[in-house]
Amino acid sequence: MQSHSDHAIRRRDLIMAGAAAGALGVPPLAQAQSAAPAERSTMPAQFSSEVSMVVNGEMRKLRLDVRTSLLDALREHLHLTGTKKGCDHGQCGACTVIVEGRRINSCLTLAVMHEGDRVTTIEGLGTPEKLHPMQAAFVKHDGYQCGYCTPGQICSAVAVVDEINAGIPSHVSADLMAQPQLTAMELRERMSGNICRCAAYPNIIDAISEVAGRKA
Repeated sequence: MQSHSDHAIRRRDLIMAGAAAGALGVPPLAQAQSAAPAERSTMPAQFSSEVSMVVNGEMRKLRLDVRTSLLDALREHLHLTGTKKGCDHGQCGACTVIVEGRRINSCLTLAVMHEGDRVTTIEGLGTPEKLHPMQAAFVKHDGYQCGYCTPGQICSAVAVVDEINAGIPSHVSADLMAQPQLTAMELRERMSGNICRCAAYPNIIDAISEVAGRKA
């Protein structure tokens, strides 16, 4: 039978080992992110950096842990919570924003990589009083159900129309690209990185088709 003293020694050793590991390692990102502003200001300089971005037309300056994703910078530091965190692995598209005119998954890129970049989130596309044409089309065609993926869907859709107008090819076949009219198949291919778990895909395609046709 194990004695109480043996158990106490093992417990003491475990606590000491954990303390040593904590002293040598970097604080977990979640812990650093949730710290109060005063605590964040004491973060070691090698683990933080200043970054300036033009977000929705406004210059924003932040001091961030260098491991902070663009998604977390937007949501947790700038409180632009329209951009959603879905999978946090770049697989669902819920976090799609537009950076320098191109759509990206904001969960897959670090905020410090975007010094000086122009970032547009769903909040920067329109307002309840003056919707962006794509937002209005999503409402008109019921291009959403639960709405969680909708900000990313709309940001991606806006970028898709811009890509088409700029002549940027998709990954579909050359035969499809040769067709003079935009097809639902091509739109589905271009939007394939944005998942709608409610499966509102036909309505989403109708909304994008309307806006793309209007701008063609």
